[in-house]
Amino acid sequence: MIRLVLTTFSSMEDAARVVRTLVEEKLAACGTMVPGARSIYFWEGKIEDSQEICVTLKTPVEKAAQLEARLRALHPYETPEIIALDPAAVSGDYAAWVMKTCLS
Repeated sequence: MIRLVLTTFSSMEDAARVVRTLVEEKLAACGTMVPGARSIYFWEGKIEDSQEICVTLKTPVEKAAQLEARLRALHPYETPEIIALDPAAVSGDYAAWVMKTCLS
């Protein structure tokens, strides 16, 4: 089974650095970075309005706890958004590639 982990970053540089590390460490098979998101949220007593990079990470369920712990350690935000979705309905070939990439 594959887990999708969603997170956001304030810069493409931070997003790319963290995603590259997670892929190099085989905690994620892939991280897709989508610039141009606008997040409006309540933080420390006021409404914030920020441009962010949305990131979707793909990992086997067996690696999800490790990925989430490492993402928390690498992430520059004090309270990073980490939303895990599983089981993700993915094509068989793609799921096999994620499993092979992270578990071999």
